[in-house]
This record gives sequence, C-alpha cells and structure tokens, in this order.
Amino acid sequence: MPKNPLHSQFTTLSILIIILPLIAFSQPNSPNPTPLSTICKSTPYPSFCNTVLSDSNSSANIYDYGRFSIHKSLSSARNFLSLIQKYLQESKTLTVPVVRALQDCEFLAQCNLDYLTSSSQILDRNSQTLPDLEADDVQTLLSAILTNIETCTDSLQSTASAWSVTDNVLTRLYNDTRLYSVSLALFTQGWVSKGKTKRPVFTGFERKRLKSVDGRFNLRMHGKTLEIYRNVSHRRMLQSGGDSNNQVQVSNIVIVSKDGTGNFSTINDAVRAAPTNANGTNGYFLIYIKGGVYEEYVSIASNKKYLMMLGDGINQTIITGNHSVGDGWTTFNSATFAVVAPNFIAADITFRNTAGPAKSQAVAVRNGADLSAFYYCSFEAYQDTLYAHSLRQFYRDCTISGTVDFVFGNAAAVLQSCNILPRLPLPGQFNPITAQGRTDPNQNTGTSVHGCNITADPDYFPIRHTNKAYLGRPWKEFSRTIILESFLDDLIQPQGWLPWNETFALDTLFYTEFNNRGPAASKAGRVTWAGVKELPHPRRPGHVGWGQGAAASKAGRVTWAGVKELPASRIRRFTADKFIDGKRWVPVQGVPYAGGFMLPVPAKDANAGAYSPVVPEEDKDIGGSKDKSEYIGRNKPSASSVPTTSIAAAPESSYVAAASPLPSPYTNYNNNNNNEDTTVAAASTPASSPALQSGKTESARFFGLW
Repeated sequence: MPKNPLHSQFTTLSILIIILPLIAFSQPNSPNPTPLSTICKSTPYPSFCNTVLSDSNSSANIYDYGRFSIHKSLSSARNFLSLIQKYLQESKTLTVPVVRALQDCEFLAQCNLDYLTSSSQILDRNSQTLPDLEADDVQTLLSAILTNIETCTDSLQSTASAWSVTDNVLTRLYNDTRLYSVSLALFTQGWVSKGKTKRPVFTGFERKRLKSVDGRFNLRMHGKTLEIYRNVSHRRMLQSGGDSNNQVQVSNIVIVSKDGTGNFSTINDAVRAAPTNANGTNGYFLIYIKGGVYEEYVSIASNKKYLMMLGDGINQTIITGNHSVGDGWTTFNSATFAVVAPNFIAADITFRNTAGPAKSQAVAVRNGADLSAFYYCSFEAYQDTLYAHSLRQFYRDCTISGTVDFVFGNAAAVLQSCNILPRLPLPGQFNPITAQGRTDPNQNTGTSVHGCNITADPDYFPIRHTNKAYLGRPWKEFSRTIILESFLDDLIQPQGWLPWNETFALDTLFYTEFNNRGPAASKAGRVTWAGVKELPHPRRPGHVGWGQGAAASKAGRVTWAGVKELPASRIRRFTADKFIDGKRWVPVQGVPYAGGFMLPVPAKDANAGAYSPVVPEEDKDIGGSKDKSEYIGRNKPSASSVPTTSIAAAPESSYVAAASPLPSPYTNYNNNNNNEDTTVAAASTPASSPALQSGKTESARFFGLW
C-alpha cells in the first residue's frame, strides 16, 4: 500500500513537536564544541586547566570537559588515598605528630573519594541538566573536597620539619588542589544556575515533616520508645498528640547515663549502636544523654546518618576533653566532639575543650556534617572553639565563647539568634571572632552571622578596650563572612575587621555588615579594604545600617574606595533559605529558624548616592579575575609581620602559606512592602552563657600553624 505523503509529513511534524522541547530542556546551554582555551579561562588556573584537560575530546563542550575533569579528580583521589595509606604503613619510623597529620589526611582523602564518587554518579546518570537543588548538592560536595585537601595540607605543613618526604606529598596536594578547583569551576559554570529560584525537591519523609518550620522542637514516638523517653526525661519537649506534621519522627531511642541506669555509660558506645546508612524513612535514631560530665572524645562517622542527640540542657549534659596543638595534636584532631554524618542534630548539650591558656588551638566541636543542626547548645573553649569545617550547617540559639578565631572553618554555616561571647585572652592578645577559610572563588561557603548577640563575657568586659575584639580576619584567600541583623556591643573596634598578615587576602575576601544594631554597628571607622562590601537591602537600594540612635548614625561617614553597591539579591542569598537551602531540610529537623530577614528595614539610606557602580554578577565575590596561581605562596607570614603586641611569634618552621542583651526577643515580622520576606520564625533571645571560669586565658595563635 503506498504511503500517504500528507500523513507522513504530519507524523514527522508530530514527532518533532514532541522531541524538540525535550532537546531544549536537556541542553540549557549550547552543546556545540567549545575551544578548551575558552573554557579554561573561566577557571582559577587557566594554564593548568589547558594542560590537564588536553587529552580529553577535542570536540567537547563545557559538560564533557566538566565530567572528564571530575572523573580525573576521582582517579587522583584514589591515588592520593593509596599514597597516604602507604606512608601510614611505615608509621613505626615516623614521629607521633607526623602520624597524626597523616591520619587526618587519610580520613579526609576517604571523604573526598566518597564525595567525588557521589558527584560522578550524579553526573553520569544525567545529560546536561540537573535540578537546581541537586546541582547545589554537587557544588557543596566539590567545595568540601577543596576544604578537605586544604586541611590535609595544613596538618602536614605543621609537621614539615619532622618528616623528610613532606615536600613530595605537598607537591601532590598542590596539583590535586588545582585539579579539584578546575572541576569545581567547570561544574559551576555548566550546571549551577545563575539567579534562578530554587524549587525544593523533598523526599516523602521530608515532605511529611515540612510544617515544623515554625513549630517547637517536638518529637513523635510510639510504643516502647515513647515509654522509655517519658520515664527518663522530665522535660516537656515531647508532644504525644496534636498535628503529627509538627513533630520530628523518632524511630528508636537509647539512653546514656553515667550512673549505669541507661543502655550505655558512654556516648561512643551509643553511637556504635546506631544503625548505619539509615535513609531517614523511619525517622531519627535518638541518643538521649542524661545530665553529667562525659570525659570522652566523640567521633560520629559518615555512615551514622539521621542521628539525634539530646541532653538535659546547657551545663547539665557536658561533653569535655583537652586535646590541643600544644600537646601534639593537629587542630583537626584536637576536637572534643567531631561529626561528619549527614542530617545530624544536637540539642541541649555543652561541648568543651579545657586545654587551657598555654595549649594554642584546641577545638570543642568540629563539624563536617552536611545538613546538620545544633540547637540550644553551648561551645566553650579559647582558641578555635567551633570548627565549622565543611558542608551545610545551621546553629540556632547557641552560645559560643572563645578568644582567637573561635568561629572558624569553611562550611556554609548560618549562626542564627546565637550568643557570641569573646572571653578573657592572654595579656596583650586580641580577640578576632571569625576566621573563615574559603580558598576558592567558586566554593559556595562562608559564615553568616544572623540575628546574633555579640557581646563580652563578664571576665573579658573590664579589659575589652585594652585587649581588643574584632568581627574577624581572613584565614584564607577568599574568606567570606557576613554579619547581618545582629547586635554589636562596644567591644567591637571601630575598624571592625583585622588583617591576617599585612595585605594577605584583602583584595579577594568578602566581608559585609547589614542592618546591625548596637554601639559598634556604626561603620564610620571601618577598614577600607577592597573586599569589604556594603550591600543594599532588596527593593531598598543602598541601605547600610540600622539608623537608630547615636551609635548607628552615618553622619560624617567616609566614602570607601573599595565599597561596592551590589545587586539587591546579594544580601538575601546569605539568609538560611538561600545560603544553605534551609527550607529544604531545617524544618525536617524541627529546629525553629528564620528563612529570610528577621527585622524591619529603614526605607531609605541617605548615603546611597555615595556608592560605586553595581558590580556585575559574573564577578561574584572575588576582587578581580586574575589567574589564582598568581596568589600561591605570596605574603607568607614572617616573624617580622607578626604583631608582637598582640600575638606571640611563631617558630620559623611553623608557618603555612597561603555585654548587653538584645533589646527584646525577635518577633514575627512581615513587611507588607516586601512580599518576598515573609518567612520569619519566632525566636527567643538565647539564654545567657553560663558563668565561665574566671582567670582562664588562651594562648596566642601561631601564625599559620594549624
């Protein structure tokens, strides 16, 4: 039977109508071949990129090059892990500090292998598109890979004089760093959407818990689990009735008690009893830690997912240790409490490191757990108290006290409604609060201090103008810290921020303050580095400060050559919903939070006209578009550059390159003139920090000795 030409044309047209939209969706950017040299210009290491990708398909596009680079990174990660394990087999011939540094590297290399395997699998099962949130997940993992390799480098460099083959390993680390940076840059360019609204994609378990965003921290249990909890807990945290969507589901519970009345007498034994690789379908595994002082070093591995720890309250349930750099530990493994398990929650617990004033860096908590939350916890130490190491983290209603750099790391971390308390330092020592460690312009990391209370600990208060306090200093090249809607008491110096070493990172860091209050909120005397930003409030161009009271007055404020007026979206992106995808996972954990802004904003800033032109979005947060290799090794700290009046000089071999309460509890605020800012949870002012032991001080940070 002869074919009907009209029918054939209609069939062909129908097929094209069906297929063409699919092609358009699967290829958001041009799939046409792109010269490698063009693609590599978008990376921090163009020359290295051209060399390392030269053996890939010459007719490739950004997606092919990105996938090839990540596969190459995965192979390199395997080889590096094998190299470290080889050296550890010879541990009998190595010093204890070297072995500890290698153990850090082994742990971090295994994490990198896991992260790259996950990233590679995600890309291999997709063509040229990823849902926005899945792309964020991969970007987060690739950012953490760079953080991990930097941490390994820091640990090894602190032992350089004690190990003859350190240079060989560091060379390998340097090359791997560049490869991972190229992979992150290509992925960010190819897969991460620019300026699109993210649509949360929830699992059934997550969708079921969504309504807890504004609820209390409630638990839902059944049967024996409920009976056990009622018998051991005197708190009214549990709600046995009402809307189950406002409760966090608990699958099982174990009790830790010092007096032997629980299932376990140590926290580590309880962690070992938790299921491995849980998917959260049945809820969280709850470890209830009865009041007492637990002298142990707790480590929660990555396979202990969906783990919840509840104590009897701050200063009631206490986990304490005293490891420190001064006693031969690395900063990374000095932590009293360390966690890398995704979806971890802790509440009503005090974490301490009591190493003392002469022991240098000593971490209370090291957090490398993605989608983790700490609620009503306290973190107490001196130097390096809270190590927000990597991945996405949320802290709510917590108290953090310390001296030098006591909130540091390279996570995407939001600290919300927390008390941040600089405490008594050594004589002549200053107190920089944050030391953010972002090393690459494509890392989606930073520290966002939102709605917090920054004030002096009682022991520090009398000398706060002698031993000065600052909002932070740049630990790494692309350090990024945001202070917004917070109360800044008069302990913060007018300069606001402190250099790390001479001009290091001053043109590449990203520091900004937004809508803060209190005696130190005025920015009239702030530093004039190129990396310090003033960002306008969305739909209120040019807004800078709170604008109430003499301390917040902008009268006489200087015009800063380096300050830029950036796009309106740039401040909102550091709130919980935007910066850490908070709407997607924080409600699941039952922790109260504000997804957007928390306070009303003045309608107009009189100084708006003084700002420089808007910076193009493609410039992101870096102070230029130079090849990052130009920065490598520059501005190494030296003995002559150490401020001798504030920080003790380091050994030559130790350096590494490159209060008043809030006026009232926050209340719900819905600005009718800004319909985008409607997600505001009721938040209470954090409880006052427990009285810290008087007379305790902390040793100065050795420049670069980590």
